[in-house]
Amino acid sequence: MATLRLLVLAAAFSWAANVSATEDPVIGYVKTVEGEALVLAADKATPAKPGLPLQIGNMLKTGKQGSMGVTLKDNTVMSLGPDTELVVEDYLYSPSKGDLKLDASMNKGSLNYVSGVIAKLKPEAISLKTPAGNIGIRGTHFLVTVEGKD
Repeated sequence: MATLRLLVLAAAFSWAANVSATEDPVIGYVKTVEGEALVLAADKATPAKPGLPLQIGNMLKTGKQGSMGVTLKDNTVMSLGPDTELVVEDYLYSPSKGDLKLDASMNKGSLNYVSGVIAKLKPEAISLKTPAGNIGIRGTHFLVTVEGKD
C-alpha cells in the first residue's frame, strides 16, 4: 500500500513538473491601451487590454493611432507610442539568485522607458536593440524613436 501511494505521488509530481515546464512564465501585464494595440505570440494576435499577461517573445504592436503601457514584474514601465513594434526577447527577474536581465528589440515607433528594479540592481543587464544599433540602459528614464522603413 505504501509503495502504491509513493508511486501515485511520484506520478503526480512528474505531471506537475511537466506542466509547469511547458507553461511560459508571465513577465508583466498590459496596463493601458488607447486605439489599436495587439500582443502577438506564435503568429496569433490578441487585442491588448489592461490585465493581459505578457511573456518572453511576445511582440507588442500599436497601430497608427494606438498606444500601450506595460509594466514588467520588476516595475519597469514601458509606454509604446503610435505605430510601434517591440519584442521582449529575454527577461530574468530573480533578485535573490542574482538572475536579472531584460533584452528587448524595437523595429519602429517610439518608446518611453522608466527603469525598474533590474536597472537599479544590475544596469548592465539591460539592452534595447534597434535597427541602428544597441542601447545600453544605465539611467532610469529615456525616450527612443525608431523610424520605420515603410
